[in-house]
Amino acid sequence: MKVVLLAGGFGTRISEESQFKPKPMIEIGGMPILWHIMKEYSYYGHNEFIICAGYKQEYIKEWFNNYFLHNSDVSYDWTKGTNEVTIQHSQLEPWKVTIVDTGYNTMTGGRIKRVKKYVGNEPFFMTYGDGVCDVDINKLLEFHQAHGKIATLTAVKMAQEKGVLNIGGDNAVKSFREKNMLDGAPINAGYMVLEPQIFDYIEGDSTVFEKEPLEKLVEEGQLMSYIHEGFWQCMDNIREKNMLEKLLATGTAPWKKWNREVPRK
Repeated sequence: MKVVLLAGGFGTRISEESQFKPKPMIEIGGMPILWHIMKEYSYYGHNEFIICAGYKQEYIKEWFNNYFLHNSDVSYDWTKGTNEVTIQHSQLEPWKVTIVDTGYNTMTGGRIKRVKKYVGNEPFFMTYGDGVCDVDINKLLEFHQAHGKIATLTAVKMAQEKGVLNIGGDNAVKSFREKNMLDGAPINAGYMVLEPQIFDYIEGDSTVFEKEPLEKLVEEGQLMSYIHEGFWQCMDNIREKNMLEKLLATGTAPWKKWNREVPRK
């Protein structure tokens, strides 16, 4: 199943680094947080990614363009007066990555709408490119398939200023409000499963996905929550970046389930 990743925002709250690169490309443990998120999905067998780029989108394209070279053993032969390049061995994930320039000032809903032709008429995963989680992706998918609604989001309970959810006893989302008081209520952690009908809820570039589309889904009873009681952490500022770095350095990063070592600076 395809995975749509939102990676086009400005990342103004972590401007110390986002002035040079897109926020999802800020490194933790020597690799972009976007790469960590992709590794999470890949661990569960989901290897096709559509990256919604925008701000400094050329940085993302250049990074992935060089990824093959940087993770391969390469022989260069100039003895014949030409540059013969031979790839001897590579350590690459079995990924298919499509990077789409979804516009510089496009809102989150608009970015999703712009990749409709790459997603096709099929369900897909969607999440933000700035947070890591140890949610079981396949159990999330099973939950979504079982209830038959248009959208499922992963909900975690943290005292943070995110999209706040009111969840009923049947796990249906009863109301949704974006970035309100710090009240410890369940919040929208992303890691969503969406049916292709979701595109009908998005008008265009100015649509904020967390507002009109999700609010309309709530009104229609089409938004469900998958309660995750494990680890989730976004990277909104340097303090949170340093915390994630420390978890990696000490070998206690809950989201890192794969065997490949994360390089350290």
